[in-house]
Amino acid sequence: MEDMSKSLSESNIPGQTDQRTPPNFVFQRSKRPRECYCDSDFLDFKEEVKTLISSLMSPQQEELKKIYPTLMAIKSTNDNIEVAMASLSAQNEELKRKIQQLEIQSTKDRNYITILEDKIEDLQRGSRRANFEIKNVPKLVKESKEELIKMAISLSNEIGSNISHTDISDIFRVQNKRAKTKNSTIVVEMSSTILKANFLKKSRDFNKKHNEKLCAKHLGFKTEESTPVYVSEQLTVKGARLHFLARDLAKSKGYKYCWTAYGKIYVKKDDNFPTIAISSESQVHNLLQLK
Repeated sequence: MEDMSKSLSESNIPGQTDQRTPPNFVFQRSKRPRECYCDSDFLDFKEEVKTLISSLMSPQQEELKKIYPTLMAIKSTNDNIEVAMASLSAQNEELKRKIQQLEIQSTKDRNYITILEDKIEDLQRGSRRANFEIKNVPKLVKESKEELIKMAISLSNEIGSNISHTDISDIFRVQNKRAKTKNSTIVVEMSSTILKANFLKKSRDFNKKHNEKLCAKHLGFKTEESTPVYVSEQLTVKGARLHFLARDLAKSKGYKYCWTAYGKIYVKKDDNFPTIAISSESQVHNLLQLK
């Protein structure tokens, strides 16, 4: 007989399966079944799109096949042009380098030529240091050095220089470039620069003191006596050119003095200004530009 005072229970509680009822607020949701889109209409549309794309791409692919060789040819041409441009650029740099070297050498050559020209000018000026010229002298039919010496001595007596035959080292007439021109220049080479300088000074003094300037009569001519003659220092070709430009400078800029001495050209604004030795045409040009 069972004891009614004891409750019925399991003897092994931990070992029993948990059979608790789940709470009432937990619900189990049922998912909506996925609809299937792979129906025949969609497949047809897909095929139509593929067909359309294929129909559009096919002509383009054909065109690409046609122009591909042309594109490759253009690419090849561009590559060749790039190579050619690179070569031309290298050649251009080489030419620039050579041009720079030539310009440097040209500058050196010009400087050296200037030095040589100055040396030649000095030599020519030195060879003329005792010479003077009598310009615009009428020519005799039969003319010898003795006749020319007589002319020079006659002129020296007129101006008071009084040179003798032995004072003249050489004398000659310069051939005139103009065949029809009868009058020409006589070059007189004196035995010393002192005699030459004195002859030039006496000639200038004579023209200043007399209304009748030096003429052919003073050289002993009996005909064409009134033909004017001019006595001056014999200059080099360069010196004559500079003397011409210096006279033009003096006239244009109002220089009071312009003269030559021992083959060199000088100008002077007035008595209060320094003397300027003219040595080049560029110097004359610069003086003309001054205000």
